Amino acid sequence: MTAVIDALLKRSSEPRLEAPAPDPETLSQAFDCAARAPDHALLRPWRYLVVEGEGLKSLGELFASTCGPDATEKERNKLLQSPLRAPMVIVGIACHQSHPKVPELEQTMSAAVGLGYMLLALQSAGFGGMWRTGAMAYHPTVTAGLGLGSNELITGFLYVGTVASEKAAVPRPDQASFVQRWPG
Repeated sequence: MTAVIDALLKRSSEPRLEAPAPDPETLSQAFDCAARAPDHALLRPWRYLVVEGEGLKSLGELFASTCGPDATEKERNKLLQSPLRAPMVIVGIACHQSHPKVPELEQTMSAAVGLGYMLLALQSAGFGGMWRTGAMAYHPTVTAGLGLGSNELITGFLYVGTVASEKAAVPRPDQASFVQRWPG
């Protein structure tokens, strides 16, 4: 088995993360891996924001600012605290460009694959990660607060750090439930 296959088969979402986060060299390598995502027409339709330290608090405040007037204190506090679940959050952003042969959907998929490559690279370097989206990834207050342009969207919030505690392995589905031959 190759190291790549081994990394893929061991990949898991890790919800309990603590310091330390990846060091600058490891993070740089992860970004180099992300930039190897398939990219039709070499548009490089992605960018990333690294959030850590006090920035995590600011991200929580941005999330909490999306609460409507009927939100409970518990709902608001959950949003305030959510970025603090890891010492680093990497925001993946798809940057759509007008191109006659590359629709926006392909550009979004390219950016998402890059975020997935980054997750694998960081886990291969010994860090844990959790890719999250949810309502905050699509909320206009969040996208504006993070400085996204009208041609951009969030592909995910990658929570990254050191795994705080082991969790049970997630059972993987049987291939027969998702693989078919065509024509069948």
